[in-house]
Amino acid sequence: MRNGSTLERIVMTEILPLVQKPGRYVGGEHNAVRKSWDQVDKRFLFAFPDVYDVGMSHLGLKILYHKINARRDALCERAFAPWPDMESQMRSRGVPLYSLESFTPAAEFDIIGFTLQYELNYTNVLNMLDLAGIPLRSSDRDQTHPLVIAGGPVAYNPEPLASFIDAFVIGDGEEVIDEILDAVPALRRSASRPESLAVLSKISGVYVPSFYNVEYSGLSVSRIDHSPQAPGEITPRRVADLESVPPPDKMIVPLIEVIHDRAAVELFRGCSRGCRFCQAGMIYRPVRERTAETVRKHVLEQLADTGYDEVSLVSLSSADYSSIESLVESLADDCREQQVALSLPSLRVDSFSIDLADRMQQLRKSGITFAPEAGTQRLRDVINKNVTEGDLIQAVSAAFARGWMTVKLYFMIGLPFETDEDVIGIADLAHKVVQRGREMARDAGTSPGRVKVNITLASFVPKPHTPFQWVKQDHPAEFQRKIDLLRRSIRSKAVKLSWNNPEVSLLEAALSRGDRRVGPVIQSAWQKGCRFDSWDEWFSPGKWWEAFDESGIDPLYIGGSERDLDSRLPWDHIGTGVSKRFLIDEYERARRGETTPDCRLEKCTGCGVCPELGLSPVLYAGGAVDA
Repeated sequence: MRNGSTLERIVMTEILPLVQKPGRYVGGEHNAVRKSWDQVDKRFLFAFPDVYDVGMSHLGLKILYHKINARRDALCERAFAPWPDMESQMRSRGVPLYSLESFTPAAEFDIIGFTLQYELNYTNVLNMLDLAGIPLRSSDRDQTHPLVIAGGPVAYNPEPLASFIDAFVIGDGEEVIDEILDAVPALRRSASRPESLAVLSKISGVYVPSFYNVEYSGLSVSRIDHSPQAPGEITPRRVADLESVPPPDKMIVPLIEVIHDRAAVELFRGCSRGCRFCQAGMIYRPVRERTAETVRKHVLEQLADTGYDEVSLVSLSSADYSSIESLVESLADDCREQQVALSLPSLRVDSFSIDLADRMQQLRKSGITFAPEAGTQRLRDVINKNVTEGDLIQAVSAAFARGWMTVKLYFMIGLPFETDEDVIGIADLAHKVVQRGREMARDAGTSPGRVKVNITLASFVPKPHTPFQWVKQDHPAEFQRKIDLLRRSIRSKAVKLSWNNPEVSLLEAALSRGDRRVGPVIQSAWQKGCRFDSWDEWFSPGKWWEAFDESGIDPLYIGGSERDLDSRLPWDHIGTGVSKRFLIDEYERARRGETTPDCRLEKCTGCGVCPELGLSPVLYAGGAVDA
């Protein structure tokens, strides 16, 4: 029986006065939807395995929340990972994980859906299940428990969480969620948990790990068998037509400041540039655009309904949107009238992008970010970045000319086939940017001392379903050596360097490339107290390494081992539409330092996604392609 009013009273009167940011836990935001449970028969809880401040910045949550609640027969409510102070208070008072809309215990929903955006949120998934009073392992649940499903980019290697998740959604959630909800009556009529899972497994794009038996040899899969209920050996990805799926107009407005506190409309999904390290660029193919008319309509509707003074046009590479100039021109006029800031979060390294940014940020010039990724042209060709030093200098020159004085540069270290010369090249490139900025400042009569270059350094993590899925990751000590080499190579006080913890990258690689044998490690780490592992103040590497050691698994072996190109990888049975042959060919091109063109600018590169998904390359890619 639901006891939302009792939970709400305990939370409001006994707990919230004792925790940080109580606005994370009360709900009631503008545009939050509260439906009567008695008037719907499909109840879905969207569970975000990170704190409210992060989760409420996630556009995918808002899309699915809007889509489900648009149905008359269904409701969608939200739950986020409670911060450790809130968790402590909940456990001491016996308060379970609850939804923000109705303070209903999570265990009373039909389906709990987790979004998996980052591997270091795995322990939060387990913690939320435990707080809900739901058995951690799928095999321990029965028909009295909600079905636990998960989707998102991390679900493209579902195996590390296979013991804990009943079913994974592979692909775009808005494409498949209606079919899942339509199946709820059949789920309730099923006499057993396996029968319910069999119902879900018949939906295209849904992977039920318990129907697959996997055997391993080293880091490879030696054998995989599937039960009669499973649809086949490869679980295909679902792909949404964005134009037929409208973005939410009535976005929830958070009660507290969140990471991305602004209106947001997705321009397009997918990317055809083909950076070989980028998982998103592979798993979200092909490019699917919304029309400029649709984007403008929803931008204006969101602004009118939310009261935001900033709107972001979201995509993996916003300047690649085919109608970007005319869209920005029309929206700039609209936003100027309403005194609303317009932003494009993902821009190319070119002067065209600077011109766009300048038209959108006429009032305030803070920092502008470019991502050369590598310090030398040789290594940029290896990773297929298709950006030259000349492109970067031209872009920063345009930025300095338009009033930006601080430039942020994003690089990775530990990339495949990297040498010390490539690392030193990062410092050399930064110094050239500083020099160019100072020259332009002097010519303009401005103080050269105002020019700043901030370098953000990330440690490379080989990701599944990319051309670099077979390569090894650097040892943390090697990452640190390269960081120290770069620090010594920076000679200008105008250049500031920041980097992430190499141990975080080691854990990320071990989890992202792991198989089912990693599941007990995740559970052990959670039992040792690991939570919010993506947050520096809560990351406890010692507990993780202890959990790996006790399980007899070496994280360095998982992340730091080269894999054979002909081996069967733990995620090979998850279909993205991009062929493995294409990924191998791209890896070989990287080894030779050869680049591959953008299929929207030149001809089809043969990745296989369009014919695999039954799509027309001309219609969806928008470029000159071979039939």
